[in-house]
Amino acid sequence: MPDEQILVEMIAAWNAHDLDRILALYTDDPVYEEVTLGEVHRGRAAVRECFGGGFTAFPDLRFELTWTLVAGARAASEWTMIGTHDGDFTGMPATHKPFRVRGASAFELVGDKVQAQRDYWDLVTLLTQLGVMPQPATP
Repeated sequence: MPDEQILVEMIAAWNAHDLDRILALYTDDPVYEEVTLGEVHRGRAAVRECFGGGFTAFPDLRFELTWTLVAGARAASEWTMIGTHDGDFTGMPATHKPFRVRGASAFELVGDKVQAQRDYWDLVTLLTQLGVMPQPATP
């Protein structure tokens, strides 16, 4: 069974912007669900395209890992996503503004590989920091 090293390696691969290294951590038939955006990507080609789109939209994208948990065939991590919006993101042209957004991932593991991943992060904070949504009112 894998330990938390798979999650540490995933963050390192993302921070290196190395799609091959990232995808090497997944099974041959991965499922990636971007819960925040309501997207499901099935298979290596679809997952590669999705992840590559992230690097296009946010060329300086990086993650800070907050914590990890691996329990048998399940794992979870909390992280902070940091970058600058310098490319198209879901049809929204670049704002060239920086962002810092917290999120979490849930994983299903098969052996030492990720079979499925679900990401949850704060879209309101991202859109507010990018200047396309007004600051939420404070109570």
